[in-house]
Amino acid sequence: MAQRAMLCSRCRKIIGSTEVTCSWCGAARPSSLLASAAWTRGALDGDWLVRAIITVNIGMYIFSLMISSHRGDGLNPLSFMSPGQTALLVLGGTGTLPIEQFGRYWTLVSANYLHGGILHLVFNLMALRQIAPWVSQEYGASRMFVIYTIGGIIGFWLSWFAGVYFTIGASAAVCSLIGALLYFGKSRGGAYGAMVYREVSGWVVGLVLFGLMMPGINNWGHGGGLLGGILLGMLLGYQEQGSENAFHRLLSLLCAVLTVGVLAWAVYGAVLLTLTR
Repeated sequence: MAQRAMLCSRCRKIIGSTEVTCSWCGAARPSSLLASAAWTRGALDGDWLVRAIITVNIGMYIFSLMISSHRGDGLNPLSFMSPGQTALLVLGGTGTLPIEQFGRYWTLVSANYLHGGILHLVFNLMALRQIAPWVSQEYGASRMFVIYTIGGIIGFWLSWFAGVYFTIGASAAVCSLIGALLYFGKSRGGAYGAMVYREVSGWVVGLVLFGLMMPGINNWGHGGGLLGGILLGMLLGYQEQGSENAFHRLLSLLCAVLTVGVLAWAVYGAVLLTLTR
């Protein structure tokens, strides 16, 4: 029976019907059964986790609007449907204000799930939806979530250290995923590694230009997330260096418990404050 063209299980590029290896990354052509199993495994492991992160971001944004007495300037499209600063502070925005004046160190986690407006949310989640599955493919779902969580913390820690007064957004965590892909491309080498490095480098250039042109961008957070992602990619390793193990899964579980606990605490505090107004 003639073979049909199929997606490579490693790089998701097309393998031609006559090819026995992927011309993009060099991976061997799997059997149809193995290809189906790999695709299903990715859908169960990586895709649901990306959807969960997106869902939590959207949920926190909606809740921040619900508890806000101020929702931005309707005449300004950049502040359309913006939650109030008080709501964002209560829910865990980070920076020198909440950390140094109120001792809210846990905001280094919660700030990754807060956004200042609908455009801020959409841009970050579009980038996350494009980058996170790629990182999950090369590192595995557990390591991807560890990089996202700890990389975001590193990004906001650096911006706090640099004196940023108040900041929020998933971009620090997204930048950590970009940093992990940068390390992967440079470390792996070959045609596929070079392609990954070139493409992700374009994201970095875009981030730098965007940060220089747009006011209010937390470039310290972006830079810290990027460096954190490179470091974490190096420490954790990627799939070709070794499959995910029990340590990676345990670390991912701890990150999940930390995230859920911090966000639950933030929502609880916000509800109490709202009821006592």
